[in-house]
Amino acid sequence: MIKITLPDGSIKEFENGTTVLEVAQSISQGLARNVISAKFNGQTVETKTPLQTDGSLVLFTWKDDEGKKAFWHSSAHVLAQAIQELYPGVKLTIGPAIDTGFYYDVDFGEHKISENDFKKIEDKMLEISRQKHEFEMREVSKADALNFYKEEKNPYKVELIENLEDGDITFCDHANFTDLCRGGHIPNTGIIKAVKLMSVAGAYWRGDENNPQLTRVYGVSFPKQKELKEYLVLLEEAKKRDHRKLGKELQLFTFSQKVGQGLPLWLPKGAALRERLENFLKKAQQKAGYEQVVSPHIGQKELYVTSGHYAKYGEDSFQPIKTPSEDEEFLLKPMNCPHHCEIYNASSWSYRDLPKRFAEFGTVYRYEQSGELHGLTRVRGFTQDDAHIFCTPDQLDDEFKKVIDLVLYVFGSLGFENFTAQVSLRDPDNKEKYIGSDENWEKAENAIINAAKEKNLNYIIETGEAAFYGPKLDFMVKDALGRSWQLGTIQVDYNLPERFDLTYKGSDNEMHRPVMIHRAPFGSMERFVAILLEHTGGNFPLWLMPEQTIILSLSEKYENYTKKVLNSLENHEIRGVSDNRNETMGKKIREAEVNKIPYMVIVGEKEEQNGIISVRKHGGEDLGTMSVEQFAEIINTEISQSLKTFEV
Repeated sequence: MIKITLPDGSIKEFENGTTVLEVAQSISQGLARNVISAKFNGQTVETKTPLQTDGSLVLFTWKDDEGKKAFWHSSAHVLAQAIQELYPGVKLTIGPAIDTGFYYDVDFGEHKISENDFKKIEDKMLEISRQKHEFEMREVSKADALNFYKEEKNPYKVELIENLEDGDITFCDHANFTDLCRGGHIPNTGIIKAVKLMSVAGAYWRGDENNPQLTRVYGVSFPKQKELKEYLVLLEEAKKRDHRKLGKELQLFTFSQKVGQGLPLWLPKGAALRERLENFLKKAQQKAGYEQVVSPHIGQKELYVTSGHYAKYGEDSFQPIKTPSEDEEFLLKPMNCPHHCEIYNASSWSYRDLPKRFAEFGTVYRYEQSGELHGLTRVRGFTQDDAHIFCTPDQLDDEFKKVIDLVLYVFGSLGFENFTAQVSLRDPDNKEKYIGSDENWEKAENAIINAAKEKNLNYIIETGEAAFYGPKLDFMVKDALGRSWQLGTIQVDYNLPERFDLTYKGSDNEMHRPVMIHRAPFGSMERFVAILLEHTGGNFPLWLMPEQTIILSLSEKYENYTKKVLNSLENHEIRGVSDNRNETMGKKIREAEVNKIPYMVIVGEKEEQNGIISVRKHGGEDLGTMSVEQFAEIINTEISQSLKTFEV
């Protein structure tokens, strides 16, 4: 008999060799009908996998992210089979699941493929799916695997297999199709009821531009046709909210090939928006006892060797900058934390001085591959709302909880209400990926889990997702379209204090190591603005809007009254602009709507004679006539309702 531990902590006994599906059946027939994937002791397994040792089992359905991953990975196999049958002689490479479906990289050789071919491939995929072929995993020796793909004349698979160890190689079969695969499939192809190919793109083999260019075919699939239709509607809405489109329309930011890929240029309205976000957080940080610091955009290479960032991220950073001095090299700053460690080291500290909280909106640089750049969400230069807290071990728990309060304040004031906290721990079976002692890792991980519990956060634990220097608490936020984004992170670090020999004098007059907390509620200004744009569709909270109101005059002869109203609004600290052009009121209103200005103030003869204004809200609601003071009260009430109060 073997003992199987389920997610609720219950333990059930089964005969050795019981399959995952049989465990699901023992729980309920409904679950058994819906389970499509599982993990046993942290490893992805199939529903027909026999369990032969004691262990922990997690079952997944389509509703779970891991279930979708198995569904889309299996769909990639079906896509590959369809392509191979329709285009004889193609060479398959890799086909993983991604957050939005799946793709397969294919060397089409002399064949050409475009979106005009999608319907034909989709029909073939559905034909294969309807036959309900089971996915079968089997172990293959390295020699047999190499022979199989050498016969197929597929150098890509041969290269992959040559880098694998004998005994770790598995094939997946379904129908008459075979693919090199690690596993993680749904029970059979029949579960796939709806497929849609989304796009084709070029992709270099293994991401190296010196390698052959392949064709990447993107797709998505669902267990119901209805879900595909809903997804396509959501996709259309996402296109309307694309931050690149809105950023251009609202004149927030731009890019220039002459400046360089992935290096955003903030236009006046965007710069003002950023400044308001920064001031909003700076005000809360000042209240919470943070001190602003400033560090340079570069640092000596040795700084990042000491911190460990060069060893971990050197290949992803811009290459060292050489100076006229021999053996002197600098790097564009990939992280702010090493600089803040040296700021801490500039003084001697006692336990009475701690915690020290250093904050900086620091710009950092990382050399992302050009194919991975995407608007503001993936850039090469970005500004982090970084802060590092240096505290005693006894202060860690309280400080961590205070940072959680700050993150929740930020989310609340910007309309992010649906989120899950993710406790990211290191992989206990792959400790060489991380730096630091087991003891320090255990203390740091326990501190994060305890803080999440005490703050009653809805949290999950993800093993293997920690930073290389310490565990972290990430906030996974759902936007208005139900998409999940990682926003805000808090990390506990015992390792950089060791590497930089940070100390403080304790109450026992001995020198001790401080604990370091890394935190960034926004993450990066660029990515945060992009996500906020798509979440709000450009209709930011009123306190953040570049222009809160626009004054539209019925004709040029009311220009003086327009100026008077604008000055009065500015005295009430309301941001506004005026439009006195000799255009129709309809055109002015349409343009104000496109620019998403929250309130339109209309002035003409009646308003000037009575010293009033007519107010129209974005979206078309007519609020009638009122005094400027009454309008200012409406604005200030809306701002106070959305902008939360930060309590220390």
